[in-house]
Amino acid sequence: MSEIRKKCGLIGNPLGHSWSPQIHSYLGTYSYNLWPMEENEVADFLKKRDFDAINVTIPYKKTVMPYLDRIDSFAKKIGSVNTIVKEEDGSLSGHNTDYFGFSYMLDKGGIDAEGKKVIILGSGGASLTARNVIYDRGAKDIVIISRHGENNYDNISVNSDANIIVNCTPVGMYPKNLVSPVDISIFPDLEGVVDMIYNPGKTRLMLDCEERKVNHISGLSMLVAQAKQASEYFTNKKIDNSVIDEITDKINFKLSNITLIGMPGSGKSTVGKAISEITGRDFIDTDDEIVKKINMPIPEFFSKYGEEKFRDIESEITEKFSKKSGLVISTGGGVVKRQKNIFAIRQNSFVVYLDRDVDSLPKDGRPLSMKNDLRKMKEERLPLYLKAADFTYQVENLNPKINARNILNLIKKRKN
Repeated sequence: MSEIRKKCGLIGNPLGHSWSPQIHSYLGTYSYNLWPMEENEVADFLKKRDFDAINVTIPYKKTVMPYLDRIDSFAKKIGSVNTIVKEEDGSLSGHNTDYFGFSYMLDKGGIDAEGKKVIILGSGGASLTARNVIYDRGAKDIVIISRHGENNYDNISVNSDANIIVNCTPVGMYPKNLVSPVDISIFPDLEGVVDMIYNPGKTRLMLDCEERKVNHISGLSMLVAQAKQASEYFTNKKIDNSVIDEITDKINFKLSNITLIGMPGSGKSTVGKAISEITGRDFIDTDDEIVKKINMPIPEFFSKYGEEKFRDIESEITEKFSKKSGLVISTGGGVVKRQKNIFAIRQNSFVVYLDRDVDSLPKDGRPLSMKNDLRKMKEERLPLYLKAADFTYQVENLNPKINARNILNLIKKRKN
């Protein structure tokens, strides 16, 4: 087996959401391509063998198996393949690294399946992996929920005594964000949730867990862990597990947004622009985007149509940009007044609350600031800012570049 395999990549459909190229760029010197394809194209792709090694993602982890020359016993047991290596004689060997990745994610999330009732959402290749790991870890009862099986979403309440939920479906995955496959409120004994989705960083399922304070973990650590083991097959070199957390932190920082919230006039726009300049990230001011959409100044819109109509447009703009990755986003002061906006900004961001002394807040051009008592407004909104934010930054210096650097340092410390 050659030491370095030059042409590697990922097949599946869709692949627009994939972060695998970034992860593999940290793992090896090989090229890593995305090859989206329809199911009827998979056989020809594998027969041509114009690659050195590939990963396989949904929905083809079972589809590829008949076209392989050998499948290791581990992948046979699971019933799916996510890594294929072209050997020196041209034959294809199939492996499964998802088992290692899923196991790593459970350990990272502190989710113990032993003696527990576990429901697994979905019956595809990812579900097969979860089922095997959960079984090997001594679960008391495992129930597979599918759309048309005996146990389905219409009768899921029959299993409301579940302790752990594992989501192996794409429900909630980018670009169809903020949709959950299940309502966790029907599970009174729920103590852990695992979501294999990694984009967005927090699905609606994860956000619901935050609200209810249920232990949870999303799929990024699994993605990196399985990629680490796949890279070992690609290169025939052992890689220390310590790189998994290092790469997870790098990917999370690179692809998460930095979203600024706070009272009108707290400096969100100026600090956001400074963060954008320092990091090279694109900057979005949601108020500016609203003005583009309504084609008039915000005070004029307020006067003509009222606050409620403004909040509708604000929610639309907030959701649109918050589902993207790697941005700096400055929000309006009242964005936190709607829970749906808090979910939107928390799904894929480091959220920073800029706390500035009320007496120093400017009022000009801010319709609510001009007609309301700012101290009372802050008192009403403060619990919502704190709920939405990952941390609070006290704005004591009005130099936006100093504030921007301080905030970036706080984010780096927090993720470490």
